Amino acid sequence: MNEHDSEVISGMLSQRGYMEMPEAAPQAHAGADRIADAGADGMADPDIMIINTCSIRDNADQRFFGTLGQLKKIKARKPDFVVCVCGCMMQQEHITTRIRRSYPWVDVIFGTHNIHEFPDMLEELYENRAKADNAKAAATQADSYARAKHEIRSSKDTRVDRVYDDADEIVEGLPAKRLYRHKSFVNIMFGCNNFCSYCIVPYTRGREKSRCPEDIISEVRNLVADGVKEVTLLGQNVNSYRGVDREDRQWDFTDLIYALNDIDGLERIRFMTSHPKDLSDRLIEAFAKCEKLCNYIHLPVQAGSSEVLKRMNRRYTREKYLELVRKLREAVPDMALSTDIRVGFPGETEEDFAQTLELAEEVRYDSAFTFLYSPRPGTPAAEYEDQIPEHVKHERFNRLVETMNRISAEKNAAYVGRVCRVLVDGPDKKASGMLNGRTEEFKLVDFEGPEEITGQTVDVEITESNTFSLRGKLL
Repeated sequence: MNEHDSEVISGMLSQRGYMEMPEAAPQAHAGADRIADAGADGMADPDIMIINTCSIRDNADQRFFGTLGQLKKIKARKPDFVVCVCGCMMQQEHITTRIRRSYPWVDVIFGTHNIHEFPDMLEELYENRAKADNAKAAATQADSYARAKHEIRSSKDTRVDRVYDDADEIVEGLPAKRLYRHKSFVNIMFGCNNFCSYCIVPYTRGREKSRCPEDIISEVRNLVADGVKEVTLLGQNVNSYRGVDREDRQWDFTDLIYALNDIDGLERIRFMTSHPKDLSDRLIEAFAKCEKLCNYIHLPVQAGSSEVLKRMNRRYTREKYLELVRKLREAVPDMALSTDIRVGFPGETEEDFAQTLELAEEVRYDSAFTFLYSPRPGTPAAEYEDQIPEHVKHERFNRLVETMNRISAEKNAAYVGRVCRVLVDGPDKKASGMLNGRTEEFKLVDFEGPEEITGQTVDVEITESNTFSLRGKLL
């Protein structure tokens, strides 16, 4: 969701004539210290930097404030440099208060609900700066010192700062500068109504709002006409989608999947993230019936203990989750699964954690995002008294990662000798002469081939495997 927001921000600025610097290509994640020191090394300083933030984990917060501190270096040597901050962190009052008080070099602050306003906010900043410069020039020529002091003070703060608690409506038609020409993210809904006890997202993204199905279908048709072969449908809880078309008919997520499956030229449909409590039998059946719906699902479990899941307010049990996995693999035997697992949730016992390891062994995930639980201010779990000591969290986390990596390596090894259809993303950034792409099961495959086949779907024989990727031969 945040990555697609960044694509939209980049698209809006490109329409206004702004140009992206090579060091700041989408998802490049260039180090703040390297960027801040660029001018000193003879490289050009950017005119504008936008930091799009995430609130899921505490280390993201710390990295953000470290980055702000580094950007002060550019401001010192280039006063016109513009620093903009946005995203989920800005929806938290304690964060924006800290920025306003301690980081005066931040020029524009906006949140998740008014991304569409950003280009106008940027223009407003430049207008404020021009007024301040004019006031300062006038003040130096003023007859009265008191008048000069007043004029300088009234134009001192040029910052543009607008953060809304929620969005009144979904803004359609925003441009996006895609990272890949052949695949695209498509938002189908925004917000979340689940209120998992550890999660800040409902407070930063607001309540669930679903887009009109006809707008989504039209967007995907236009993307396909522009060369897109794969779309990933996005939502905080994508399978709780409830759209209403212009004839007041109700659509659920499975209805939308079937409609997109009928679009000529579209090859692959993916979605994330889904909540187990909303994974219906009809959607599971669609995996078997819709040839364009990839045999892959990201299905966050979070924990393997029903007691921990209850404290997390996940609204399903261990048994219910395993039943969903059974149904998925019954419908599609080759179904690939990934998940999220959170270690060290308040009150988690060693027995609870053992159940998580047992569930991982039983499901045999293809991959997993593993997290150390970190309290997020404003969430119920942050106030729980039975917080787990850090050393216990780390010890359990290491055991989990070891288990997940072993299973991932075993799952990948089973692909050796198979021929897979791979949608080519382009040259490997680390290995000259190599390309990479994804199988339908979202496996990353590296292979030798001409760059001209980027964006094509090709047959690759898998010859090697490791924990996180496959290697193959182009056929």
